[in-house]
Amino acid sequence: MQSERPLAHADLLRLKRWNTPTIYNGWEQITRHDPNAEGFNLEETRDFMPQMGPMVGHAVTVVVEPGNASHPRAHPRAWEEYRAYVASVPGPKIVVVQDLDKPRVLGAFWGEVNANIHRALGCVGTITDGAVRDLDEMANAGFKALARRLCVGHASSWPVRWNCEVEIFGRGIRPGQLVHADKHGFLAIPHEDAPRLLEAARFMDDNECGTVIAAARDTAGKTSEEVRAAIDAAARTFGENTRARFGRRGEW
Repeated sequence: MQSERPLAHADLLRLKRWNTPTIYNGWEQITRHDPNAEGFNLEETRDFMPQMGPMVGHAVTVVVEPGNASHPRAHPRAWEEYRAYVASVPGPKIVVVQDLDKPRVLGAFWGEVNANIHRALGCVGTITDGAVRDLDEMANAGFKALARRLCVGHASSWPVRWNCEVEIFGRGIRPGQLVHADKHGFLAIPHEDAPRLLEAARFMDDNECGTVIAAARDTAGKTSEEVRAAIDAAARTFGENTRARFGRRGEW
């Protein structure tokens, strides 16, 4: 896990003010990675607490296999050791859980008790390719969840391994990675991109609001030709601003 945090807690709270697509718009301008194929979930996920808005934090990771009853017998102290790992990492944290039972769903790692415990340990939510249960109670604990589905039972939910790279929804995530997530999905930020992320997201949001969005909304009393001309001009300005700041074209 990366030991240095490139963003202060206050900056993480500022990132939380935007949705995940807006964070992506900034990230694509500063990354050396392929923004068309990397960073975000490749498979559909579901936000079960959209009313809580976005969450942002650094990944703590764990692998589970609720359908395998041998794990509790083989490693009876796994919960205590796993919780010690989670507690050792500064928050805010997002717990990223890979469920080895996939594509089956036999039990949930998450419910009312585990959500409250992890909230007490500085975690703000989870992303899991397995299931969650006790949905209202998890929300009441202030613990956000993106998951594949709901289920009734917990089966043999037990930490199998942790503080390791995991793969969920087609995307690998390493411990310590900055993650931003909401009802659209999630974005796992490469460590080297995190220091410039806030500035880039803020700039691209201002760029949109000051050009193409403003032109598209300022239509009162204008003919269709005038509206189209204003939008075309705004799109050019948007692109010029983006190229001047980042040397890249931008969405428009």
